[in-house]
Amino acid sequence: MPRIGRKPVALLSLTTAAVLTAGGCSATGGDADAAPPPTTAPSAVSKVPRSAAVGDCGPDSDSTVTPGTLTIATDSPAYEPWFAGNDPANGKGFEGAVAMAVYRKLGYRSDQVRFVQVPWADAIKPGTKSFDFDINQVTIVDERRDAVDFSSPYYAVAQSIVAMAGAPAASARNLNDLTTYRLGAAANSTSLAAIAGTIRPVTAPTAFATNDEAKAALAAGTIDALVVDIPTGYQITKADLPNSVLVGQFPRPNTVTEFFGLVLEKNSPLTRCTSAALDGLYTDGTLDELSQTWLIDSTRVPILA
Repeated sequence: MPRIGRKPVALLSLTTAAVLTAGGCSATGGDADAAPPPTTAPSAVSKVPRSAAVGDCGPDSDSTVTPGTLTIATDSPAYEPWFAGNDPANGKGFEGAVAMAVYRKLGYRSDQVRFVQVPWADAIKPGTKSFDFDINQVTIVDERRDAVDFSSPYYAVAQSIVAMAGAPAASARNLNDLTTYRLGAAANSTSLAAIAGTIRPVTAPTAFATNDEAKAALAAGTIDALVVDIPTGYQITKADLPNSVLVGQFPRPNTVTEFFGLVLEKNSPLTRCTSAALDGLYTDGTLDELSQTWLIDSTRVPILA
């Protein structure tokens, strides 16, 4: 797939994300890039000790679902730009590359890794998991911690608005301009929560089972605008729905804390290790490099104040 953008995305906000999430606070308005220098490392979001040893969860650790094999889950289809070619195992796309970097950090070779398909909603349900970790644009939300564990964050994300070119919603210049439109987002997502909690439209938003259904509804005029994260919005406008436009992005931080983390079974022995792996990838610049390679530069997207 073509690589998108060559400038830092939102990873510089990861430590700021840790301060917000660990403190359980939220704010509206402003831009995370303008926040004061952070004082808490990204692992604070996962609420696990930073001293976790990555090597504790290697192929010989007996800490995985299948001994000697690391099982990684994501949904199907595996959308771009998060994955490439609907093949999570090829190490391409942002999340595909992050997954590879994590398993290598944990000491696994590619032939010791297995990828499985798990629907997004099933991944965050309570109960025994068929995977060791899931990577699928899952936002770290405190309400989900009763059901699953989260790793340290690997991406700080902002929500965006997509509309069809020439449609009235495409001319919105602030979130208040969108209150009278029919809006939609994926079910159970923070995109949907952002509509209800930040835009507060007159008409209740429509929840879609998949982004494909949401895109079809936008193209058909069933909804006036779609709320998705910025990289997905860019992918939609550049490849999926060429007659659509990326109207703008939500201010950051906002009422929904939006930072992606790996999902693990509650109290998984791998939680500490995956967090330590991601902390290392953050510190050595790998996460920033991967975001520059695969994702859009969000600073170029207008902010809908």
